[in-house]
Amino acid sequence: MRLALQYVLSTLFISQMYASMAVIAIIYLPWALVDRRGAFAACHAYCDWVMWTARWMVGLRCEIRGEAPTHEALVAAKHHSFLDILMIYSAVPRGKFIMKKELVWAPILGWYALRIGCVPVDRGRRATAIKHMMAGVAKGASEPGQLIIYPQGTRVAPGAVKPYKIGTGHLYAQLGQPCVPVATNVGLFWPRHGILRKPGLAVVEFLPEIPPGQPVEAFMVTLERQIEATSNRLMAEAGFRKGALNDLD
Repeated sequence: MRLALQYVLSTLFISQMYASMAVIAIIYLPWALVDRRGAFAACHAYCDWVMWTARWMVGLRCEIRGEAPTHEALVAAKHHSFLDILMIYSAVPRGKFIMKKELVWAPILGWYALRIGCVPVDRGRRATAIKHMMAGVAKGASEPGQLIIYPQGTRVAPGAVKPYKIGTGHLYAQLGQPCVPVATNVGLFWPRHGILRKPGLAVVEFLPEIPPGQPVEAFMVTLERQIEATSNRLMAEAGFRKGALNDLD
């Protein structure tokens, strides 16, 4: 009975989450059309709304730890689900993402993504994707902000192992900016697939920045070690045991 109720609440939560995306986008559209600050404000308002409703509708609290960058920086994050996107974005003033090219055509989301400076990338072939990614970043270099990338390239279930892609290292070298690693445990409560949203404490933690100038190979080793170790700690705090995924995936 308790699980059935949580499914009902999760369904209601998800329904209002997508409906509110359209409402907020329309409300902020006049401002966003004439000033990019309107687009940033709309995105922050949406993130705040979803996190607030998650708390009282499904019992999922959101906590951001560490110091989020307010300066120009590359943000490299663990990616479990849509929730970590919202939490990371809510914490930085001028976030923009490396995103799948297909999302440009998504209603509402695609236009706002371009408006805030997101970089669309065709991920069809690895070498070509890295080249396009770097060209896109270079093209938008005049737009200040925090460039957010997911080094594993996709959502990864809690406890799953997936390699970190070298494209993040190339961006780090090209930009010449500090990199802020980000760890999370949100996939324990908001999985990458499925409807169920579980009550608990979802955490996104910003780690100490990695200064610019490190060799790419050394940077990638440091980045992966820091993100994975902290993500594992956050999941352990929430009671996660590797191999006991239940129905999270």
